[in-house]
Amino acid sequence: MLWDVFCQVIDNYGDIGVCWRLSCQLANRGERVRLWVDDASALTWMAPDQAGNNQTTGRIQVLKWTDEAVRGSAGPQEAAWPEPGDVVIEAFGCTLPDPFVHQMARKARAPAWINLEYLSAEPFVARCHGLPSPVMHGPAKGLVKHFFYPGFTNSTGGLLRETDLLQRQAGFDRNAWLDGLGLSPGTGNATRWVSLFCYEPPALPALITRLAQAAGPDSPIRLLVTSGRATEAVKTVVAATSAAASSERYFLNENGLSRNSRLDSSLSISYLPKLSQRDFDHLLWACDLNFVRGEDSLVRAIWAGKPLVWQAYAQHDNVHHAKLESFLDWLDASEDLRGWHHNWNGLGTAVPALERLWRDRTVVNARARLMQQEDLVTRLIRFRTMLAS
Repeated sequence: MLWDVFCQVIDNYGDIGVCWRLSCQLANRGERVRLWVDDASALTWMAPDQAGNNQTTGRIQVLKWTDEAVRGSAGPQEAAWPEPGDVVIEAFGCTLPDPFVHQMARKARAPAWINLEYLSAEPFVARCHGLPSPVMHGPAKGLVKHFFYPGFTNSTGGLLRETDLLQRQAGFDRNAWLDGLGLSPGTGNATRWVSLFCYEPPALPALITRLAQAAGPDSPIRLLVTSGRATEAVKTVVAATSAAASSERYFLNENGLSRNSRLDSSLSISYLPKLSQRDFDHLLWACDLNFVRGEDSLVRAIWAGKPLVWQAYAQHDNVHHAKLESFLDWLDASEDLRGWHHNWNGLGTAVPALERLWRDRTVVNARARLMQQEDLVTRLIRFRTMLAS
C-alpha cells in the first residue's frame, strides 16, 4: 500500500519524530510511504541517513509540504498534487491541503483517511478510538475520516514499537556507546548515569542539588543533558549556582560551552550533541534513570525499561495535569515515583529519596505488560484493512 503521512512541525520536534518513526516502521513492513512535512530540517540529525526534503530513502519519500513546493507555475490546482495513496494519515490534527482533499474525493475508491491523535492514558481515548467522523462540507464533503488514538491498552491504537527492539537492546554495548561519545565509562560500574531531556521545569535546580548530594567518591553520578532547551536550562542553573557558591565547589568553563562541566567532585554534567533517534534510544538504554518530556521520548523511555520521570507538555488551564495523573494510574506508579512526577510537573514540592528511585521497578513491570500487546503499526495496518473491507 501507499501511505501519505502529513505532518506539521509545531515545536520541539515531537510531531516529526513520531511521524518519522511511523514512516520507518511502515516501510519495514513492506509499505510505501510519502511523508509530507513543512520543515524536514530536523531529519538531518534525527535520521542522518535521510538527506532531507524531496528525497527518497528505500520505501520512504520525504516531500516538502508548502504551496510553492507542489504548484510550480500551474497554481495551487488539484493536478499539481500527485494522486493520493491508499491511506492518508492526518497526524495530530494538521489540516490537509484543499487541493489534495479534492484529489481524494475524486478517486474512484477514496483512500482510508485516518486522523492520528496524540498519546494519552485518559479514559476518553478508549471511547473515541476508531470512531468515524463524516465530513459534511468543504472539498472533503462525503468523505469519512477515522480517529486513531495511540494508547496503553488493548482497546486503543497501541504504541510505536519496532519488531527488532528487544534484539537491539540485547546486543547493546553501553560502554562502547558511551566511549564513542567521548564519555569514558571507566573501569568500574560505580558510576550512575542520568539522562535529562526536558523543557524548563521549575524543579530543575532542586534536581541538580539532589544529584550533587547523592553523589559521592564511591558512587559518582554523571548527568547527560540533551542538546537544545535542556542544555540551556541546565547551564542557566549551574551558572547561577556558581555565582552563589564558593569557586572551589562549583565552576563552569569560561565560555559556558564545556562538554564536560563538573559540579563538585562526584557529580559530572555532560552536554550532548544532537542525537539521532537511534542514538536517543541508546542514551535511554545506557542510563540508570531517565528524565523525559513530551510523547515520543516517553514511549522510548518505557521501552528502555529504566526508572523514568516524565514532564508532560504544559497546556492551557493545566489540563496536562489530568493527563499526567491518568498515565501514573495506568503505570501503577509507586508512591515515590508519583512524588517525583508531581514535583517535576509543578504539582508539589516534596521529593522522595533519590535512592528509592534508582531501584523502582514500576517501568520494568509496565513494559512487560505492554510487550504482551500488539504495537501501533500492526494495529494500524489491520485498521486500514478493516476500513477497506
